Amino acid sequence: PQARIIVTGCAAQTGPQNFVAMDEVDLVLGNEEKLRAHSYRALPDFGVNDTEKARVNDIFSVRETAAHMVDAIEGRARAFVQVQNGCDHRCTFCIIPYGRGNSRSVPMGAVVEQVKRLVGNGYAEIVLTGVDMTSFGADLPGTPKLGKLVKTILKQVPDVKRLRLSSIDSIEADDDLLDAIATEPRLMPHLHLSLQSGDDMILKRMKRRHSRDQSIRFCEDVRKLRPGIVFGADIIAGFPTETDAMFENSLKIVEECGLTHLHVFPFSPREG
Repeated sequence: PQARIIVTGCAAQTGPQNFVAMDEVDLVLGNEEKLRAHSYRALPDFGVNDTEKARVNDIFSVRETAAHMVDAIEGRARAFVQVQNGCDHRCTFCIIPYGRGNSRSVPMGAVVEQVKRLVGNGYAEIVLTGVDMTSFGADLPGTPKLGKLVKTILKQVPDVKRLRLSSIDSIEADDDLLDAIATEPRLMPHLHLSLQSGDDMILKRMKRRHSRDQSIRFCEDVRKLRPGIVFGADIIAGFPTETDAMFENSLKIVEECGLTHLHVFPFSPREG
């Protein structure tokens, strides 16, 4: 009962008032504030009053993201390296930008050093992660793309046995990335696609930037580059105005893209 309770993360960033109202909660920290050591000194024992109970700033004012220099991930055979945070797109179903802010990339050199550190600690597989990972580099000098990062890691860290990508947006896949998929055996033959729907009208209402045909063609083209590659995808069911016929298009695209696994989410209504 003497434990201090701190609430942080995306829920705290987007709705801090929900937690400030709880007597059990001592402190509410936004996604940027949680990374600052001085934020954790703001507990009642230090004389903080109720008006300071929430420390949540405008996430859209944050312009950079720091590398997470983790030495090990307990109980894991693979290690995760964040290369990017936030998102510049505003899909109508998605609250993530309001919790994470606009897209910010970790400098390429910092990513490479983190991969070296983890491989040196015995990790055979590195997974690159990000909120909108294929937007990597747009805010960095020279605007390097994800494909450039992948090739740089594989060149500068020859001891990394396996490099894997988390979810990507196929419409942002660059030529270097496609070339790496075709020619780099250490880049794992697995891509998880942010499809969300297989119906063009629903995709338009979601403000997605790809069409049904583009997704199918992407999978076909990549299979020609890397026979045996497997695809997974995110699908949202029950988006407003989705009819049975529209949902049927989502079911069909699973077969047409040859998807081997799915992350299926029911639509989550939110205010506004």
